[in-house]
Amino acid sequence: MGHNVDVLLTMRAFRRVVERNSFYKAAEDLAITPAALSKQIKQLENRLGTLLLVRTTRSMSLTEAGQLYYQEACRLLGEFDALEQTVAASAQQVSGTLRVNAPLSFGLTVLSPLLPPFMQRYPQLQVELTLDDRVLDVVAAGFDISLRIRRRLPDSSLSARALGEVHQRICAAPGYLAQHGVPQTPNDLQRHSCLAYSLAERPGQWQFTAGEESLSVAFTPRLIANNSLMLRDMLVAGLGIGSLPSFVADPEIAAGRLVRLFPEQIAEAHQVFAVYPTRRHVQQKVSLFTEFVREQGLMTAN
Repeated sequence: MGHNVDVLLTMRAFRRVVERNSFYKAAEDLAITPAALSKQIKQLENRLGTLLLVRTTRSMSLTEAGQLYYQEACRLLGEFDALEQTVAASAQQVSGTLRVNAPLSFGLTVLSPLLPPFMQRYPQLQVELTLDDRVLDVVAAGFDISLRIRRRLPDSSLSARALGEVHQRICAAPGYLAQHGVPQTPNDLQRHSCLAYSLAERPGQWQFTAGEESLSVAFTPRLIANNSLMLRDMLVAGLGIGSLPSFVADPEIAAGRLVRLFPEQIAEAHQVFAVYPTRRHVQQKVSLFTEFVREQGLMTAN
């Protein structure tokens, strides 16, 4: 990348020397010293293995190779500048309001760091973000896009696109495990205090897979809450064992505040879906936002 940038800079410098017919005037335009400019052109000639300019004390002229290089440099720089202008104009043209709905925990932990660079890339675009763990009606609420974290989506008239995969972590605080023991298998969970996410598809049941085998464990929650950040805090406080999405659990596990259980028994993964009203053509602002989120690589390791 750096080499390509140097080539463009040198190409521009050479073009300016030819246009100004003077190293001194070209250097002044480029805000560098004549000596630095002369060195740039010399390095260019060395790289090409040919003389581009013939200089005397009173005049400067292009060699045949220099004339060819000048013509092609003007063409290439013109195309490059036009490309940049087109892309910049395209970014400027993305305007209006993008209405986004997302789960609260996902919004605070994943979208928060993503929104600033997205909005800086598209300065004319306004974003209206509604964070709610409940599944809201995309059409009735007037959202352009809703991000949903589910195992699968029910059939509907809405369009959807999978943006990445989020794994669930079964975890507990070190203090809880020291006091109540470490469950050795998922079935041991029935003898423990378990906390549940009330908006899960099956709040009192966790699904595990190990290779080809699948295991479902049912339990009676000691505490049930409709927000993953609240559950995280209760788990860190030592109230029991719970299931958290990887984007909430992993920082706590890395910090030692939570311990992951059954890493070999994988809790069923969820997909991050972008859901939007079915239209013949997806709006550009929706496409740009979904592609931006997808590019961030939400896929987490098991």
